[in-house]
Amino acid sequence: MEYQKKHKISVYLTEEQIRQRTAEIGKSITDKFQGESVYLICVLKGAVFFAAELAKQIELPMTLDFMSVSSYGSATKSSGKPCIRKDLDCPVEGENLIVVEDILDSGHTLSCLLALLRERNPKTLTVCTLLDKPDRREVTDITVDYTGFVVPDKFIVGYGLDFDQRYRNLPYIGFLEDADENKGELH
Repeated sequence: MEYQKKHKISVYLTEEQIRQRTAEIGKSITDKFQGESVYLICVLKGAVFFAAELAKQIELPMTLDFMSVSSYGSATKSSGKPCIRKDLDCPVEGENLIVVEDILDSGHTLSCLLALLRERNPKTLTVCTLLDKPDRREVTDITVDYTGFVVPDKFIVGYGLDFDQRYRNLPYIGFLEDADENKGELH
């Protein structure tokens, strides 16, 4: 992966740590919804790696769909104004919805998404995030049912998380140490 690095990235969570925690979350979801089906909603693009691995760990009938909600663009801080770019393909009334996020940061994006989904009358609405960054939280009325890891207030890349669409394919999660200084060097 060295061929694509233009920034200093320090490894924070290894691929094995992520895999182990994802298996634990998958088992917990399987146990909670035993005898029922679930409707996983992967929030694009960042959660796609996590959602794919999580889906393999859930031993229940499942529907997998995608939503695209963004508040970052090419910045390193959330704009606080989420925009829905791709909605679900099917109605979700009466379904056990599980929103799968890559990271819970300020909370603005997820809060907007949850409000929209509640209006669609699901049977249950569960939130699962790979990463939680509580030091950045501005919206505090969000309940997260499953959290992979709590992380410090640093810019994170890898395993689906990006900086200006780069570094998503890193197999680990790392801190982008010099994002602000070198932003102009991206091509």
